[in-house]
Amino acid sequence: MLDKNIDLKPYNTFGISVKADYFAAFQDVSSLARLLRDNWKKNITILGGGSNVLFTQQYEGLILRNEIKGKEVVKEDDDFVFVKAGAGENWHEFVLYSISNDWGGIENLSLIPGSVGASPMQNIGAYGVEIKDVFHELEAFNIETGKLETFNHSECEFGYRESVFKRALKGIYVITSVTFRLNIKHEINTSYGAINSELEAKGIKSPSIKDISDAVIAIRQSKLPDPNQIGNAGSFFKNPVVEKAVLTKIQEKYPEVPFYPIDDNHVKLPAGWLIDTAGWKGKRIANYGVHSKQALVLVNYDDATGKEIYALSQKILDDIEGKFGVLLEREVNII
Repeated sequence: MLDKNIDLKPYNTFGISVKADYFAAFQDVSSLARLLRDNWKKNITILGGGSNVLFTQQYEGLILRNEIKGKEVVKEDDDFVFVKAGAGENWHEFVLYSISNDWGGIENLSLIPGSVGASPMQNIGAYGVEIKDVFHELEAFNIETGKLETFNHSECEFGYRESVFKRALKGIYVITSVTFRLNIKHEINTSYGAINSELEAKGIKSPSIKDISDAVIAIRQSKLPDPNQIGNAGSFFKNPVVEKAVLTKIQEKYPEVPFYPIDDNHVKLPAGWLIDTAGWKGKRIANYGVHSKQALVLVNYDDATGKEIYALSQKILDDIEGKFGVLLEREVNII
């Protein structure tokens, strides 16, 4: 049974109030299949945690919310445990669950909003770790054939904050479960200086995976707004990868520009630095703006519209291109 004319404000972390013609949730593959079969003529969008989406208009169609839950160990060897989780599981809660079982590998990804199902789609990453580092396989429902299919690591075609499900297979599959390969013998990753600084401040010299998780949580809480308090979708823009010639030109005016080598001809620039240097950090326009502590984050202070936030993002894109010759890319899905 479908709910009609539903306000999507509770279902997106930006807190954007738009109506959907129809709305339903599914808790298993069979109910998903039935909903798709009975509503195939409608425009359909699958929604997980709603943490990576910006609604800019009323939705003419059906929103299906993925609420498939469940966690199980599917196999284990001397080094790894393979844990299968339903796509509707909350990502951060899954991280804490893994830590409580002494399984390592995703502690650096603590407090990232969203669902398990979105994690491989976005190839989420933070503090030196990406999903592709711990991914084993996923199951996805083929909307066209009605069959459940399995995708291995190579078939997902992971890239920086993307996968094949954001490109060639977008709108064709619904991810229903993800299996992760987690470490029994922990490999602590403190490659980011912020983590080391947090650990040093706490006097921790030999950190556990929980210590890493606690440090990441503290760092994120210190500079990122809580979606329950201020509407946002986390990082709105991707860090751009540019040719070294572009970096050289920027260095002529900004010799202090930070960068991270990718290969012999390309570097990654921090989008937050570009936006901050351009003067956007902390800028507020009526009831929306750019967060004061993290320039990558656009925020909805109180009942802003998706169109207003989108327009702000476009102004930032145009300004950064004009000042630095760098074209930023939105990380958030625009609907």
